[in-house]
Amino acid sequence: MTPLDSPTSSALPAAGLLTLNDRVAELIRQKIVKGEFSPGQRLSEAALAESLEISRNTLREVFRTLTKEGLLKHAPNRGVFVAVPSIASIIDIYRVRRLIECQALAQAYPRHPAKKHMREAVETALKCRDASDWLGVGTANMEFHKGIVELADSERLNVLFAHVLVELRLAFGLLKDPEFLHAPYVDMNTKLLELIEAGKFAEGSAALNEYLIHSERIVLAVYARQMPDGGFDN
Repeated sequence: MTPLDSPTSSALPAAGLLTLNDRVAELIRQKIVKGEFSPGQRLSEAALAESLEISRNTLREVFRTLTKEGLLKHAPNRGVFVAVPSIASIIDIYRVRRLIECQALAQAYPRHPAKKHMREAVETALKCRDASDWLGVGTANMEFHKGIVELADSERLNVLFAHVLVELRLAFGLLKDPEFLHAPYVDMNTKLLELIEAGKFAEGSAALNEYLIHSERIVLAVYARQMPDGGFDN
């Protein structure tokens, strides 16, 4: 593996435009988005620094950055853990999603190139479902919703939503059965894409609102059933 300290590393897009700390922080965010790191999981400083081929001092700086973002949590005398979303944060995530996604879809330009991004995400999800790769389905679902936000043509919203997605994946990670969580949304995304490709944006926005309400209820119900009092695994 090419060390992240190397200027030739291709671990992240446009890596040469980012500092080492930025690149490592984004890599860890992507591991959360892809479900490789789960809520409450302890991150071994030594093991992670070795696998990324970076110094432990660099990793500590990254940990501080991600802790400020609410993605990690430092527990005194125990180490650094992936954050476990609170009920309040889950509710807020879905509030933000409805405000951004539904509005972006309602006002979409009919021939917007983001539709291609959504089509590719749906096709990837279908392939992953056939292979019973439910984490892959979840990642494809994230890409689908990124495509919806791209309809707004706002780089600020794209950046904001990218951070929301990392927190969202943590909320999804509370559910130990990814098939139960992700399987229904493959067909729901397919139907939503059909409305979008047909130019039925108002109808699609209304359907998306109901979709997000349904998703929020499932995640909150799982949270209520499964969350340990302490928030971290032993």
